Amino acid sequence: MSDLVPAAEVPARIAAYIQARIPGADDMTLTDLQQIAVGWSHETWLFDAEWMEGGKKRSAGFCLRRDPGNALLRDLSDLGEQFRVLKCLEGTDLLTPRAWWYEAGPEVLGAPFLVMEKVGGECPNPWGREGRRFYAEAADRGILPASFTDALSTLHNIDWQAAGLDFLGVPEAGTNQFAMNEIAKWKKLIALSGHGPEPVLTDLICWLEANAPVTERLTLVHGAYRTGNMLIADDRISAVLDWELQVIGDPMYDVAYVLSDLNRENSDLLSNLVPRDMFYRRYEDATGIRIDEDACRYYQLLYAMRSAAFWMSASGLYRDGASNDIRLARTEWSIPVVLQRAARDLGY
Repeated sequence: MSDLVPAAEVPARIAAYIQARIPGADDMTLTDLQQIAVGWSHETWLFDAEWMEGGKKRSAGFCLRRDPGNALLRDLSDLGEQFRVLKCLEGTDLLTPRAWWYEAGPEVLGAPFLVMEKVGGECPNPWGREGRRFYAEAADRGILPASFTDALSTLHNIDWQAAGLDFLGVPEAGTNQFAMNEIAKWKKLIALSGHGPEPVLTDLICWLEANAPVTERLTLVHGAYRTGNMLIADDRISAVLDWELQVIGDPMYDVAYVLSDLNRENSDLLSNLVPRDMFYRRYEDATGIRIDEDACRYYQLLYAMRSAAFWMSASGLYRDGASNDIRLARTEWSIPVVLQRAARDLGY
């Protein structure tokens, strides 16, 4: 997006913005500012701020996310919605960053952005060598696997109506509306990508539409619940991150993502971390929800469709010159990989 404030000017603008929103703040300075190369949708900065207030020195850590205008999810991802979700979650037992401010206009940084709390912890890459070692060692200690499972249970136990999350849209319980809504969403992204037809993908979509399961119990669903989308401190989850794909829907949509072999590499541990038996027992005891393996198999195929949509969108952004992020170009290779897996699961 050509109107984005250049990265070199961002720190001064952020400092002035935050100072103006803290009553009595003066002499605002930023330290340890870094733009981190994570995710596919929004630019992210982490930093600490120091200022004077009432004659005393104050400090706090912040995280800022800006919409670059060429996000992988295109218009399906909305920072304003993320901000609203985080505000709703502040009153629940789920550990998430506190959301401070959201700006919808371009006046400050040239595009919408939100500012939230910088939570302590680390987020090891589950697909890198060091990350896999981190999770394997944590699995042996046993604390993090329990915390990972408990956080998902907490998420699914949230009273989403009391939290005000019904603005996300509520499918009708006892119907297949949730699955059909997700299919329609990813069909839209595929169309926006400009990618040519893929016969296996067409077959997959037809199968998904013909076999959409009925959802009886509705919960808040994260949509990408895995290692890599949460912060970890002292072998426990300190915050659940990446609130871009959340919906009100079938909790098995999240469970299927945990069970998927897409989120582990040469490991019997779910998300390279959690023993399967422990996950089943602990999740079912905490939520009272029985894990439906047939529904999970369906949602894993729906994730195949979604993955194909992601990679078509990403590679299309690079192809059309909307992004020069080389990671997006590489995703073209992932499309046949995910469709080959789907063909196998469909029984080709």
